[in-house]
Amino acid sequence: MRLRFTKMQGAGNDFVVIDATRTPLALSPPQLRWLADRRFGVGCDQILLVESPRDPGTDFHYRIFNADGSEVHQCGNGARCFVRFVTDHGLTDKPEIRVGTASGTIVPRLEPDGDVTVDMGPPVFTPARIPFDAPARAGTYLLDVAGNEREISALSMGNPHAVQLVPDVDGAPVATEGPLIEHHPRFPERVNAGFMQVLDRHGIRLRVHERGAGETLACGTGACAAVVAGIERGLLDSPVDVETRGGRLRIAWSGDDTSVFLTGPAVSVFEGEVDLPDDAAP
Repeated sequence: MRLRFTKMQGAGNDFVVIDATRTPLALSPPQLRWLADRRFGVGCDQILLVESPRDPGTDFHYRIFNADGSEVHQCGNGARCFVRFVTDHGLTDKPEIRVGTASGTIVPRLEPDGDVTVDMGPPVFTPARIPFDAPARAGTYLLDVAGNEREISALSMGNPHAVQLVPDVDGAPVATEGPLIEHHPRFPERVNAGFMQVLDRHGIRLRVHERGAGETLACGTGACAAVVAGIERGLLDSPVDVETRGGRLRIAWSGDDTSVFLTGPAVSVFEGEVDLPDDAAP
């Protein structure tokens, strides 16, 4: 199969973006893994499919696949790249669009300075909806990670997140504890593991081990989850600048049941075509 794609990145979180608005496209998990492989394929953290709208009042539909071939419900950095892609490719002339996802409708907006702001919707704290094994909502939870107790905030931003405070993200055990938290039995659909260092009331540093992708240079929903967790714990005030290894994001949240707003860059890197094997497997 000959496949045309655009390589994009948002704060270093990189994507292969494919236009499936004209011809529906179904890719198998081995094909997705082949595309994402940085040696045998194109290389990316996630593959994004741009589809025609499924729901009334939306402009497009949006599907997200991790590097391991699994499908996820939401991706903040991907959402920003999505609006940049449909604008650059002439699929819309609207500065703000409504996009259907597996977790509901999001509203990305192209800013005059070239950044993109996404209305990510309100955070979800109810354990059963995250999903997370806990009897009731609490401010924080204790999680046993290989015999060590870690205090985490658990919430969903369209996908589940476990956020913990660390004194210095450079020395945080992302590589060792990230996979253990991702596959922790209290998170039945796996979880993104965030490691947050608070700098001041309006600034944090963040590293995230993403489920199905490993540590990425930036995670948009992870940045949203970390800021929400910090505000809930009385450590931060909106808006908050989030320093990731790939760049800076800005998160605004007024609390309660209001939407979280994510602002950051979205950049096209290159376009290309690839022959995708029918039985692709790296």
